[in-house]
Amino acid sequence: MNEAAGYGMECGNFMRGVGIKLASHGYGVFGIDYEGHGRSSGARCYIKRFDNIINDCSEYFKSICAQEEYREKKRFLYGESMGGAVALLTHKKDPGFWDGAVLVAPMCKISEKVKPHPVVIRLLTRVEDVIPKWKIVPTKDVIDSAFKDPVKREKIRGNKLIYQGKPRLKTALELLRTSLNLEDSLNEVTLPFFVLHGEADTVTDPDVSRALYNRASSKDKTIKLYPGMWHGLTSGEPDHNIEIVFADILSWLDKRSVEGGTDSIKAIQQSTPGTDSLTATASATNVFIS
Repeated sequence: MNEAAGYGMECGNFMRGVGIKLASHGYGVFGIDYEGHGRSSGARCYIKRFDNIINDCSEYFKSICAQEEYREKKRFLYGESMGGAVALLTHKKDPGFWDGAVLVAPMCKISEKVKPHPVVIRLLTRVEDVIPKWKIVPTKDVIDSAFKDPVKREKIRGNKLIYQGKPRLKTALELLRTSLNLEDSLNEVTLPFFVLHGEADTVTDPDVSRALYNRASSKDKTIKLYPGMWHGLTSGEPDHNIEIVFADILSWLDKRSVEGGTDSIKAIQQSTPGTDSLTATASATNVFIS
């Protein structure tokens, strides 16, 4: 499975728990830190073009799939928040290549509660090519809004690989444009998918996950909404809620995976030029965290 992390997050520590859970259930798991994220090179959390992220993820994930030991495995994308957008756009780049996707609180639309005022957006758009890397976009603290459990929230805040500054101008506008484009093209989604969203999410909009489910052209699609849960379904909720979420994810994957081996499993940190990746190897279906 290929994993995709959210905006400002990283695969090495933050997404490791997801990778280990999936790997311990028999799935091969692979993830990559986007340029400027985690241990990858580049200006911290600067996204010049969202397409660059899609191209990097697609090339890396396909390079894994091309290896002889993984060539015949099923291929699933996994994305949280912005990673959900990455997963959907990676699928759209080559619709027939992927066997399915797990989308956790996907960024198909940024919640109005954290989006800047339209007047501010218009003003920022006029200067994005002049000061693209300036950290001037006014937004609420996403960590406070995303992760319910106070102990887990402070642990996440203590992770120095997670970007916690204001969004850079170009980055914020790229995220906004990407979410708007996705919202307008939900009918182009054709792969099997499972979308999960907390009904109390104030970071990404659960109504757009409902719209994704209703408008997607996929014949195999599933939605699960969790009353009272926030944005960080797999890392910011109380433990019992997280177990519920993972049980649902594994149940969905198991039903769509021909193989289910649980042979020896290991999780290792891999570095590649310009990027950083998490790999958990197993004998079953591959999951790619985008």
